[in-house]
Amino acid sequence: MKIFIDADGCPVTDIAVRLAVKYCVPCTIICDTAHSIYREGAETIIVDKGADSADFRLVNLVTEGDIAITQDYGLAAMCLSKRAVVINQDGKQYTEENISGLLSFRAVSAKIRRSGGRTKGLSKRTAEQDKAFEAALSELLKKDTI
Repeated sequence: MKIFIDADGCPVTDIAVRLAVKYCVPCTIICDTAHSIYREGAETIIVDKGADSADFRLVNLVTEGDIAITQDYGLAAMCLSKRAVVINQDGKQYTEENISGLLSFRAVSAKIRRSGGRTKGLSKRTAEQDKAFEAALSELLKKDTI
């Protein structure tokens, strides 16, 4: 098992790397040249800046049983097709059962934005969200390292 972080805009990179080190699980941070992110205890892969460059690199690296951390529904769907475990920055797990609805929601939101409408943005991140993510990732890592 390995952890792969879609690090462009990821608010939990430090937590994920800390837990990877704690559980002795290899961790890879993937970002583009606009977000060069280096953390001790993790490998960093920097890809060219461009639409979905980091996403495509991550999906090419992830394999069955790996953990992918992303808030991108499209990337989550691709990782699920490779039988990876996928969680978001709040610790919520993407599954075959919930990803279709999330992708549909994303498509509707994009259509609203294209037609000049507005959709609600992300709220300010809270300590509770960080704790929920840490608990969820710890649980996944405990399961596999026991």
